[in-house]
Amino acid sequence: MIGVLAIVKVLMSFWRKGLVISSVSLSIIGIAGCSESTASQCKRLIKLVNQGNSLIEKDKGSQVTTSLRLAKDLQKVTSSLEKQEFKDPQLTQFQASFVKVFGDFSQQIDKAAKALGASKVAKPSKDGRFKIQKAREDIEASLKKAATVAKQSDTLAQQVNQYCSKPEE
Repeated sequence: MIGVLAIVKVLMSFWRKGLVISSVSLSIIGIAGCSESTASQCKRLIKLVNQGNSLIEKDKGSQVTTSLRLAKDLQKVTSSLEKQEFKDPQLTQFQASFVKVFGDFSQQIDKAAKALGASKVAKPSKDGRFKIQKAREDIEASLKKAATVAKQSDTLAQQVNQYCSKPEE
């Protein structure tokens, strides 16, 4: 059966590129050193995004309970992102996109973890086999959706990098 760990590994493969991009942005922004300019706002956004990325990098999703914790932790990052206020309209759009990305990741990991949990308690019977098959389908559907979200996240990270690395006017 495909486990939640498979979802996390797919996410990690897509997000490795995003982490490098974010690190490059932080380096570029660090050179500029401004108060609450676009550069400092970029820094705040990238810091929160990297917090979410690091949760997935830690391989927390190998068991049902750790996967459920990962989903909750990602939801906390989503909430932190939502609470941020950005004066720059473009960063506000990036913020909204990352809120959706982390919310979607949290939701898919939660669904997969619950499906995996249901399969583990299934009895060896016809009904139990049906529950295991249903869980497998749910996990595979979550994996597919999470992979799509990971691609969106990677594209978004590239856009943030481009925006945050351009000189301020």
